Amino acid sequence: MAKKRIVMALGHNALGTNLPEQKKAAAGTAKVIADFIEAGWQVAVTHSNAPQAGMIHTAMNEFGKLHDGYTSAPMSVCSAMSQGYIGYDLQNGIRAELVKRGIYKSVATILTQMMVNPYDEAFYTPIKPIGRFMSAEEAKEEEEKGNYVEEVPGMGFRRVVASPKPVSIVEIDIIKAVMDADQIVIACGGGGIPVMEQGYHLKGAGAVIEKDRAAGLLAKEIDADVLMILTSVDNVTLNYGSPDERPISHMNLEEAGTYIQEGQFEFASMLPKIEASVDFLRQGKGRKAIITSLEKAEASLEGKAGTVIEES
Repeated sequence: MAKKRIVMALGHNALGTNLPEQKKAAAGTAKVIADFIEAGWQVAVTHSNAPQAGMIHTAMNEFGKLHDGYTSAPMSVCSAMSQGYIGYDLQNGIRAELVKRGIYKSVATILTQMMVNPYDEAFYTPIKPIGRFMSAEEAKEEEEKGNYVEEVPGMGFRRVVASPKPVSIVEIDIIKAVMDADQIVIACGGGGIPVMEQGYHLKGAGAVIEKDRAAGLLAKEIDADVLMILTSVDNVTLNYGSPDERPISHMNLEEAGTYIQEGQFEFASMLPKIEASVDFLRQGKGRKAIITSLEKAEASLEGKAGTVIEES
């Protein structure tokens, strides 16, 4: 009998925001992931990267300004670098936890490129802030480079980039091969490196893909049984921020569609999680999507916590 597959999408709280925090957080996160592997699940891990990519972007820009002969790094390169160093901590943490339990499986981080549509409307309306706050003079320099900048009252200016929808995963065959070999894969980190085809070449795009949408696409492509999006809250809530706010433990596809139409979910945080879950469920039968916190991951699989989304 084939093992069940799960995609675990890690949020910021599972990784920390700097190098020491990340190493410690990854070790704790690895224990939860190892629990699923020990229980017999085939696990694919994906993760956010906003603080890490922002840190790399800022560091490379500042270094390029201070030292002749060095340049700033484009967003696609910052994304690739963040995949590598987050994956490094995660794969070592998971490996160590498995070895402690007498489980000998390989853990591989796959540098993953994500194809995007160059005509995606998101390129005309950038929404994802990246890097540190800048002065008006620095913001002007960014705009002269062709980059988008927004002003945050009282804080300064910040670069914003597009968040196009992922179309396909370039390295999907490699990811499937690792999963079929019953090993653990870390892929599509930070939503993947956004790329566009130019002849025989793939060109990096100055964008950031929403990692929840990438997780949903990954789960669909490897035919996962469960998409588990781990975030900072235990449950999805309705009427968020109002006196009538209430957690919801279960919803079907029809209910999810109704809530989306009602505008129940915040555009930049919860909505992509719900939409990714809905897209995943519509592509197969008997699937389940779960949105919850890392602490409630195992209980949510048993229906005792979190928000479960199913076809009916």
